[in-house]
Amino acid sequence: MASYDRYVSPLSERYASKEMQYIFSPEKKFRTWRRLWIALAEAEHELGLGITQEQIDELKEHKDDINFEEAKAREKVVRHDVMSHVYAYGLQCPKAKGIIHLGATSCYVGDNTDIIIMTEALQLVRKKLICVLDELAKFADRYKDQPTLAFTHFQPAQPTTVGKRATLWMMELKLDLDDLDYVLGSLRLLGSKGTTGTQASFLELFNGDHGKCRKIDQMIAEKMGFPGCYPVSGQTYSRKNDSRVLSVLAGIAQSAHKFSNDIRLLQHLKEVEEPFEKNQIGSSAMAYKRNPMRSERMASLANYVMSDLMNPMLVASTQWFERTLDDSANKRLSVPEGFLAIDGILDLYLNVVDGLVVYPKVIEKHMMAELPFMATENIMMDCVKLGGDRQELHERIRELSMEAGKNVKEKGLDNNLLELIAADPAFHVTLDQLKSNMDPKKYVGCAPKQVEEFLEEVIRPILNENRGDLGVKAEINV
Repeated sequence: MASYDRYVSPLSERYASKEMQYIFSPEKKFRTWRRLWIALAEAEHELGLGITQEQIDELKEHKDDINFEEAKAREKVVRHDVMSHVYAYGLQCPKAKGIIHLGATSCYVGDNTDIIIMTEALQLVRKKLICVLDELAKFADRYKDQPTLAFTHFQPAQPTTVGKRATLWMMELKLDLDDLDYVLGSLRLLGSKGTTGTQASFLELFNGDHGKCRKIDQMIAEKMGFPGCYPVSGQTYSRKNDSRVLSVLAGIAQSAHKFSNDIRLLQHLKEVEEPFEKNQIGSSAMAYKRNPMRSERMASLANYVMSDLMNPMLVASTQWFERTLDDSANKRLSVPEGFLAIDGILDLYLNVVDGLVVYPKVIEKHMMAELPFMATENIMMDCVKLGGDRQELHERIRELSMEAGKNVKEKGLDNNLLELIAADPAFHVTLDQLKSNMDPKKYVGCAPKQVEEFLEEVIRPILNENRGDLGVKAEINV
């Protein structure tokens, strides 16, 4: 039965997928602790310590059936989460009880698990990022030839195409993917470094054999699917790694926020619209409204992720010497919730792009209202070819443009610049000849070609390399 008498995080209740929530769940964490204890016991066994295969087999037999209640009850007594789970595991594995966690500190399971979980979470983020790029690529290709007004300073500028604008969103996500891959490829485990990072306990266990101290870290890393461990550390891995990871998430949030801004502005212009459910209510008072709530939610969550980056930065910068514990409470909040929020953002991004509605007639109407101004240079060049004076024509076009602009802004009339030019004897041109310059496709430059080349040279190689990650369906609560 649902409980309504306590706070529940909206990130888990409303925004993040079940898959991302599981990665940061207690079950995932404590299962990973047990895998790490097994890897440690196996490595110690292989390096000659008195740990038997029977003990290791017993540990493996109970690696997934975690006795949470026993651990919880024990923690109330000893006030230590790791030792409580060592105790609970020992209840299930009486033969292996005495060798669980041998030589290790709490950070052996805590920090290694954090790296493993962040790695898996980044892999899920990467998968969703690829899927967003795939949907944007389809959209860009579909609308690569659709002229639309471009804006600088949100003022009408030279035309572009709807597809070309989509490549701008994609380019930013491509940069985010580059950053993600770099950080993901550089993550390493802490290994088993001991209380201050010197591996003193393991040097004692291995009777002064430094070579075995080096080997145990590499063996643990390989058993856990990592290429290696950080070569040096204090008791913990450097908290700078958390800020590097959150920086990647904040970068994706920046890109998503920019996209959501553009969609909200385009929806205001009625040129593009995010998906709107058949029975969706836009406003409790204004029944006609179709609010861009998905894009607004993206922006809201993106603000949270960008501000969340400050948490690991503050933690990393204020650690003392080999470790302090003022990172713990902050890490429990900032890292999981940063991932849960970016997961929700990418699901929204995927959902919006998959259902974007484009209104070509509205786009064309806005384009044609501004195109006479943009065509003036071509008109001037054509008239010079017919014998006109470039400087005189430039001045006349400037004056007529001001007049046409005044008619639009002050009188609410349509743009009549072409009629004004046709009526001016300085131009020696008819209205029909001027209208022949009013094909928007003449003014989009290389935009369609740029879309084709960008998709072919930059995006499709990424999609082809990651075919197995495509097809993710967004989980969103509308």
